[in-house]
Amino acid sequence: MTFLTIGHRGVMGVEPENTLRSFVRAEQCGMDAIELDLHLTKDGALAVMHDADVDRTTDGNGPIAEKTLAELRQLDAGLGEQVPVFEEVLDAVRSPLQAEIKDVAAARALAELMKRRDLVPRVEVSSFHDDAVAEIASLVPGVRTVLIASRWGTDIVDRAKAVGAASLALNIRRLTLETVERAHGEGLGVIGWVVNTQEHLRLVRALELDGATTDFPEIRRTGRFTA
Repeated sequence: MTFLTIGHRGVMGVEPENTLRSFVRAEQCGMDAIELDLHLTKDGALAVMHDADVDRTTDGNGPIAEKTLAELRQLDAGLGEQVPVFEEVLDAVRSPLQAEIKDVAAARALAELMKRRDLVPRVEVSSFHDDAVAEIASLVPGVRTVLIASRWGTDIVDRAKAVGAASLALNIRRLTLETVERAHGEGLGVIGWVVNTQEHLRLVRALELDGATTDFPEIRRTGRFTA
Protein backbone atom coordinates (compact mmCIF):
# COMPACT_ATOMS: atom_id res chain seq x y z
CA MET A 1 0.00 0.00 0.00
CA THR A 2 1.30 3.44 -0.95
CA PHE A 3 1.42 5.88 1.99
CA LEU A 4 -1.66 8.12 1.89
CA THR A 5 -2.24 11.52 3.44
CA ILE A 6 -5.96 11.99 3.95
CA GLY A 7 -7.59 15.38 4.47
CA HIS A 8 -9.82 15.26 7.56
CA ARG A 9 -13.26 16.68 6.71
CA GLY A 10 -11.40 18.47 3.92
CA VAL A 11 -8.69 20.45 5.69
CA MET A 12 -10.65 21.42 8.77
CA GLY A 13 -7.67 23.04 10.44
CA VAL A 14 -7.85 25.94 7.97
CA GLU A 15 -11.35 25.82 6.44
CA PRO A 16 -14.88 25.15 7.76
CA GLU A 17 -15.11 21.38 8.11
CA ASN A 18 -17.17 19.26 5.71
CA THR A 19 -17.85 22.12 3.30
CA LEU A 20 -17.18 22.33 -0.42
CA ARG A 21 -14.68 25.07 0.35
CA SER A 22 -12.75 22.71 2.62
CA PHE A 23 -12.81 19.85 0.10
CA VAL A 24 -11.62 22.03 -2.77
CA ARG A 25 -8.80 23.37 -0.59
CA ALA A 26 -7.78 19.82 0.33
CA GLU A 27 -7.58 18.89 -3.35
CA GLN A 28 -5.61 22.02 -4.18
CA CYS A 29 -3.15 21.13 -1.40
CA GLY A 30 -2.55 17.74 -2.99
CA MET A 31 -4.13 15.48 -0.40
CA ASP A 32 -4.14 11.89 -1.63
CA ALA A 33 -7.73 11.42 -0.48
CA ILE A 34 -10.43 13.40 1.31
CA GLU A 35 -12.37 12.14 4.33
CA LEU A 36 -15.94 13.27 5.04
CA ASP A 37 -18.96 12.26 7.11
CA LEU A 38 -22.49 11.35 6.06
CA HIS A 39 -25.82 11.61 7.87
CA LEU A 40 -29.33 11.14 6.51
CA THR A 41 -31.71 14.09 6.56
CA LYS A 42 -35.39 13.77 7.40
CA ASP A 43 -36.17 13.43 3.70
CA GLY A 44 -33.38 10.94 2.99
CA ALA A 45 -30.59 13.13 1.59
CA LEU A 46 -26.97 12.23 2.35
CA ALA A 47 -25.87 15.38 4.17
CA VAL A 48 -22.15 15.92 4.73
CA MET A 49 -21.68 16.68 8.42
CA HIS A 50 -19.84 15.05 11.30
CA ASP A 51 -22.18 15.54 14.25
CA ALA A 52 -25.72 14.20 14.54
CA ASP A 53 -26.77 17.77 15.47
CA VAL A 54 -26.11 20.92 13.47
CA ASP A 55 -25.33 23.05 16.56
CA ARG A 56 -21.52 22.96 16.57
CA THR A 57 -20.79 23.60 12.90
CA THR A 58 -23.69 25.84 11.78
CA ASP A 59 -25.75 28.74 13.06
CA GLY A 60 -28.72 26.41 13.59
CA ASN A 61 -29.68 23.84 16.17
CA GLY A 62 -31.22 20.41 16.40
CA PRO A 63 -30.67 16.95 14.90
CA ILE A 64 -29.99 16.48 11.19
CA ALA A 65 -32.45 13.58 11.18
CA GLU A 66 -35.26 16.00 12.08
CA LYS A 67 -34.47 18.47 9.29
CA THR A 68 -35.21 18.37 5.59
CA LEU A 69 -32.49 19.19 3.09
CA ALA A 70 -34.24 22.49 2.36
CA GLU A 71 -34.05 23.39 6.04
CA LEU A 72 -30.34 22.49 6.16
CA ARG A 73 -29.71 24.72 3.15
CA GLN A 74 -30.80 27.75 5.16
CA LEU A 75 -27.94 27.30 7.65
CA ASP A 76 -24.48 28.85 7.51
CA ALA A 77 -21.85 26.10 7.83
CA GLY A 78 -18.99 28.62 8.12
CA LEU A 79 -17.87 31.56 5.97
CA GLY A 80 -21.21 31.51 4.20
CA GLU A 81 -20.91 27.88 3.12
CA GLN A 82 -23.97 25.64 2.93
CA VAL A 83 -24.16 22.09 4.24
CA PRO A 84 -23.41 20.03 1.11
CA VAL A 85 -24.86 16.72 0.05
CA PHE A 86 -22.54 13.91 -1.02
CA GLU A 87 -23.30 14.20 -4.73
CA GLU A 88 -22.18 17.84 -4.68
CA VAL A 89 -18.82 16.79 -3.25
CA LEU A 90 -18.45 14.18 -5.99
CA ASP A 91 -18.93 16.91 -8.57
CA ALA A 92 -16.83 19.59 -6.83
CA VAL A 93 -13.59 17.59 -6.54
CA ARG A 94 -11.98 14.72 -8.42
CA SER A 95 -9.97 13.29 -5.51
CA PRO A 96 -10.57 9.84 -4.04
CA LEU A 97 -12.99 10.06 -1.12
CA GLN A 98 -13.29 8.24 2.19
CA ALA A 99 -16.93 8.48 3.27
CA GLU A 100 -17.71 7.77 6.92
CA ILE A 101 -21.20 6.46 7.54
CA LYS A 102 -22.83 6.79 10.93
CA ASP A 103 -25.37 3.95 10.76
CA VAL A 104 -26.92 1.20 8.66
CA ALA A 105 -29.55 3.55 7.19
CA ALA A 106 -26.83 5.81 5.79
CA ALA A 107 -25.05 2.73 4.45
CA ARG A 108 -28.11 1.77 2.43
CA ALA A 109 -28.55 5.24 0.98
CA LEU A 110 -24.87 5.43 0.09
CA ALA A 111 -24.99 1.97 -1.49
CA GLU A 112 -27.73 3.08 -3.88
CA LEU A 113 -25.71 6.12 -4.94
CA MET A 114 -22.47 4.16 -5.33
CA LYS A 115 -24.11 1.65 -7.64
CA ARG A 116 -25.93 4.33 -9.64
CA ARG A 117 -22.77 6.38 -10.23
CA ASP A 118 -20.27 3.50 -10.33
CA LEU A 119 -18.26 4.86 -7.39
CA VAL A 120 -16.46 1.74 -6.22
CA PRO A 121 -13.11 2.77 -7.77
CA ARG A 122 -13.26 6.24 -6.20
CA VAL A 123 -15.05 5.96 -2.85
CA GLU A 124 -13.84 4.04 0.18
CA VAL A 125 -16.40 3.65 2.97
CA SER A 126 -15.55 3.82 6.68
CA SER A 127 -17.44 3.55 9.95
CA PHE A 128 -17.02 3.10 13.68
CA HIS A 129 -19.89 0.62 13.51
CA ASP A 130 -19.16 -2.97 12.53
CA ASP A 131 -22.72 -3.50 11.30
CA ALA A 132 -22.57 -0.48 8.99
CA VAL A 133 -19.31 -1.73 7.45
CA ALA A 134 -20.82 -5.17 6.97
CA GLU A 135 -23.99 -3.67 5.48
CA ILE A 136 -22.24 -1.58 2.82
CA ALA A 137 -20.01 -4.54 1.94
CA SER A 138 -23.05 -6.75 1.43
CA LEU A 139 -24.81 -4.14 -0.73
CA VAL A 140 -21.92 -2.95 -2.94
CA PRO A 141 -19.76 -5.70 -4.45
CA GLY A 142 -16.07 -4.83 -4.40
CA VAL A 143 -16.38 -1.78 -2.15
CA ARG A 144 -13.27 -1.00 -0.06
CA THR A 145 -14.10 -0.53 3.60
CA VAL A 146 -12.37 0.78 6.72
CA LEU A 147 -13.24 0.01 10.34
CA ILE A 148 -12.56 3.01 12.59
CA ALA A 149 -11.85 2.88 16.32
CA SER A 150 -10.87 5.36 19.00
CA ARG A 151 -10.57 2.77 21.75
CA TRP A 152 -10.34 -0.93 20.99
CA GLY A 153 -9.58 -4.31 22.49
CA THR A 154 -7.36 -7.14 21.40
CA ASP A 155 -10.10 -8.28 19.01
CA ILE A 156 -9.89 -5.24 16.69
CA VAL A 157 -8.16 -7.15 13.87
CA ASP A 158 -10.64 -10.02 14.15
CA ARG A 159 -13.51 -7.52 14.05
CA ALA A 160 -12.14 -5.94 10.87
CA LYS A 161 -11.74 -9.31 9.21
CA ALA A 162 -15.23 -10.40 10.27
CA VAL A 163 -16.85 -7.48 8.44
CA GLY A 164 -14.53 -7.66 5.44
CA ALA A 165 -12.70 -4.38 6.07
CA ALA A 166 -9.51 -3.83 4.09
CA SER A 167 -8.07 -1.33 6.57
CA LEU A 168 -8.25 -0.03 10.12
CA ALA A 169 -8.30 3.68 10.99
CA LEU A 170 -7.09 4.00 14.57
CA ASN A 171 -6.49 6.80 17.06
CA ILE A 172 -2.80 7.68 16.78
CA ARG A 173 -2.65 8.44 20.51
CA ARG A 174 -3.45 4.86 21.44
CA LEU A 175 -1.89 2.96 18.57
CA THR A 176 0.79 0.40 19.38
CA LEU A 177 3.30 -1.50 17.28
CA GLU A 178 1.71 -4.76 18.39
CA THR A 179 -1.64 -3.78 16.88
CA VAL A 180 -0.04 -2.57 13.64
CA GLU A 181 2.04 -5.72 13.24
CA ARG A 182 -0.95 -7.95 13.85
CA ALA A 183 -3.06 -6.01 11.33
CA HIS A 184 -0.31 -6.07 8.72
CA GLY A 185 0.18 -9.77 9.34
CA GLU A 186 -3.46 -10.29 8.39
CA GLY A 187 -3.15 -8.15 5.27
CA LEU A 188 -4.93 -5.09 6.70
CA GLY A 189 -3.80 -1.52 6.11
CA VAL A 190 -3.53 0.81 9.12
CA ILE A 191 -4.27 4.54 9.03
CA GLY A 192 -3.53 6.82 11.99
CA TRP A 193 -5.81 9.71 12.95
CA VAL A 194 -5.66 12.59 13.64
CA VAL A 195 -2.01 13.36 12.75
CA ASN A 196 -1.46 17.07 13.31
CA THR A 197 2.03 17.38 14.83
CA GLN A 198 5.62 16.45 14.06
CA GLU A 199 5.53 14.14 17.07
CA HIS A 200 2.60 12.27 15.56
CA LEU A 201 4.40 12.10 12.20
CA ARG A 202 7.42 10.54 13.86
CA LEU A 203 5.10 7.98 15.42
CA VAL A 204 3.56 7.29 12.01
CA ARG A 205 7.03 6.52 10.69
CA ALA A 206 8.04 4.40 13.67
CA LEU A 207 4.87 2.31 13.40
CA GLU A 208 5.21 2.00 9.60
CA LEU A 209 1.62 3.05 9.02
CA ASP A 210 -0.03 3.03 5.60
CA GLY A 211 -1.61 6.45 5.92
CA ALA A 212 -2.42 9.43 8.11
CA THR A 213 -5.54 11.56 8.42
CA THR A 214 -4.80 15.21 9.15
CA ASP A 215 -6.49 18.58 9.64
CA PHE A 216 -3.62 20.58 8.12
CA PRO A 217 -2.20 20.86 4.58
CA GLU A 218 1.38 21.21 5.79
CA ILE A 219 1.32 17.70 7.27
CA ARG A 220 1.26 16.32 3.75
CA ARG A 221 4.39 18.27 2.78
CA THR A 222 6.39 17.42 5.87
CA GLY A 223 5.01 13.89 5.92
CA ARG A 224 6.70 13.13 2.61
CA PHE A 225 10.01 13.44 4.40
CA THR A 226 8.98 11.99 7.75
CA ALA A 227 6.66 9.09 7.04
